[in-house]
Amino acid sequence: MPEPFLIAKDLHKSFDGLKAVNGVSFIIHQGEIFGLLGPNGAGKTTTIRILSTVLEPDKGDVTVSGYSIRNNAESVRSLIGVCPQELALYQDLSALDNLIFFGRMVGLSGKEAHTQATAHLEMMGLKERGKEKVAKFSGGMKRRVNLAIALMGHPKLLFLDEPTVGIDPQSRNNIYETIKSLQNNGMTILYTTHYMEEADRLCDRVAIMDGGEIIALDTSLELKRRIGHSEKATLEDVFLKLTGHSLRD
Repeated sequence: MPEPFLIAKDLHKSFDGLKAVNGVSFIIHQGEIFGLLGPNGAGKTTTIRILSTVLEPDKGDVTVSGYSIRNNAESVRSLIGVCPQELALYQDLSALDNLIFFGRMVGLSGKEAHTQATAHLEMMGLKERGKEKVAKFSGGMKRRVNLAIALMGHPKLLFLDEPTVGIDPQSRNNIYETIKSLQNNGMTILYTTHYMEEADRLCDRVAIMDGGEIIALDTSLELKRRIGHSEKATLEDVFLKLTGHSLRD
């Protein structure tokens, strides 16, 4: 079994008396793709903000490669990359300049930022479009640039928050292939999505959150076995059985 890379222990976070995260604990192993799923309002976003040092928990701690988010937040930040659901792009800059800018923000020299930016654009199939303004890009291309930015500085742990929302099948497949390639090269990944087939395809283990708590955590196969024959059940079946069919707006 690979070594634990991230350990979240008894995390709690409240806002105006409302418990957003209530006793969340889990481990992500080195080189694992770990899925964090849940309906709207389940506590996923708050949990990720705690893991990525944006929020401090009311109680509990997270260690990343041995560094505590409470005591060594800067060390944790040097190890992580975050690809947010919202596009974090400067529309009037080229794709290349976007990557170089964010590379300098994480402490790279101008030369190293340019080298990494070029390599990451090639990985995303965008090298030939690198000097074009992002404003001209399709939604799928912008998503790929967003992911490329998160890779600047060669993070050891990557947070991917809904990275394929609203994009074409070709861009989605490129992102899938990129994620698997990153894992094959030793990267640890936390992946959130509302597309159950993505989690089934990509994630080594899946945690399902609801009401600020983790209500199930296992491989996709084992989760499906819990509700019936694994060859017939889907991860969506598991999700709906555990979290209910009521709309979450």
